[in-house]
Amino acid sequence: MLIAGQKEMQQMDQYTMEKLGLPGVVLMENAGAKVVEEILADSPCDNPRVIVLAGGGNNGGDGFVIARRLWDLGMEPLLCLLVNPDRIKGDAKVHLNVYTKRGLPIFYLQENTLEELRNELNQADIIIDAILGTGVNRPVQEPLSQVISMVNEYERKKLLISVDIPSGVSSDNGKVNGIAVKATKTITFVFPKKGFFLHDGPKYIGEWKAVDISVPPTIAIELELGLAMPKLITESLVKGSVPLRPKHGHKGTFGHALVVGGSRSFVGAPIFTARAALHSGAGLVTLAIPESIYPMAAAQNPESLFLPLSEEDGHFSEKAIDEMAPLLHQFDCVAIGPGMSRFPRGEEWVKSFVTSLIHQPIVVDADALYLLRNDLDLVRQYKGNVLFTPHPGEMARLMNLTVKEVEEDRIKIAKTFAKDHNVYLLLKGHRTIIATPDGDVYINPYGHDALGKGGSGDVLTGMIASFLAQGASPVHSLIAASYIHARAGEEKAKTLSSYGVMPLDIIDGIRDQLNNGSYRL
Repeated sequence: MLIAGQKEMQQMDQYTMEKLGLPGVVLMENAGAKVVEEILADSPCDNPRVIVLAGGGNNGGDGFVIARRLWDLGMEPLLCLLVNPDRIKGDAKVHLNVYTKRGLPIFYLQENTLEELRNELNQADIIIDAILGTGVNRPVQEPLSQVISMVNEYERKKLLISVDIPSGVSSDNGKVNGIAVKATKTITFVFPKKGFFLHDGPKYIGEWKAVDISVPPTIAIELELGLAMPKLITESLVKGSVPLRPKHGHKGTFGHALVVGGSRSFVGAPIFTARAALHSGAGLVTLAIPESIYPMAAAQNPESLFLPLSEEDGHFSEKAIDEMAPLLHQFDCVAIGPGMSRFPRGEEWVKSFVTSLIHQPIVVDADALYLLRNDLDLVRQYKGNVLFTPHPGEMARLMNLTVKEVEEDRIKIAKTFAKDHNVYLLLKGHRTIIATPDGDVYINPYGHDALGKGGSGDVLTGMIASFLAQGASPVHSLIAASYIHARAGEEKAKTLSSYGVMPLDIIDGIRDQLNNGSYRL
């Protein structure tokens, strides 16, 4: 499924109306009808009291259709028009005229007080937000801002359904400039909007559902919009990304991953990475760690193979690279960084290590990202597949930006960095973004605060390495790992709480997720 911005949806609507000949009033009718279906499906009672808050644009037009169709079903909704009716134009005006010609009741805000509107909201079971829609690009003005403030008083108390997007949220970047509706559910049309997954958007959209209104999704391809539009990571996409396991396979079939990391102060990180790789299906995992932490690591993770290396002051020494070099041909992929920490001559060490590889796929995470930040030309020229997995702070250091600047436009930042440096990038955050060297962008709609704990990222690195070792492409490895990692955390939180999910719990959840999928030949 693609993810749209305002401009893409405008072009698709225009094409449907002008080239396919389906009038805008019909699209508006279809949109309202679909929202009514969702209202009935989600209704908290048999005969709910519904209030429809309508603004002056096409979103308000959808509201007029919703109210009329609810009356047709024998319900008695209250349509509240929040703007002067003289402002209603175009297709929305057609539907307002149909509504008024039938003599159906309207609450005009300009003829009543906000307190009277509050009384109506108090009596409602369901509040429909058809106020502003996708065209918001400036702060919400009074009295609409006051209305939205009142609506938000009923958050978690009543069913708040937003039409297309919560009023006040930008459909392009998710920013809320002042105030926006905090929806229980958002019914959007054709495609989810980029703003659902960026900035403030996830805090406001609630549950969301994209519905068909007779704008064919294939138009995005016909208009060559799909090449630039982000793609949503869905379960079906993940099932096509997880490497299939032949029943006759053995440990050699499923690859050998090398994890390079650890230091005196950070013993657990590489262990989480190795355990996650094994629990995600890798046939063999070797942990290359400083020799002093080998006894502790081996005791905690006996399933792994180990390569204890020479060290200096608790970190890898220069000699360690010479010790690894003759063995590197054994590995199908490499993950470097978990627990490595920063150390004197660390930049030179990581540069020498990458140079010594024989072009296996390499996952660069944690402090390895920091230690490589000044050698990105080396990464760009690497003939293998390089995967970076930074959180926003690490991304900021890689690009000499602030975290705020990174968060300002996560999609553009990820896409630009991946193309400029010829890497596959997974930018962590509340909604993970994956970008490829070819310019493709994917967004993971899952994951929440259960993953907000040290070690969670190390687990993700192990999963990515595991799928690479099993033969998945870089982009498929990132898609599958990010989705399964997020879903594992969410499911574990249902029994352990978001407070209590630990890295080992996520690893355990990985097995549950893979057990629910169809990943066998």
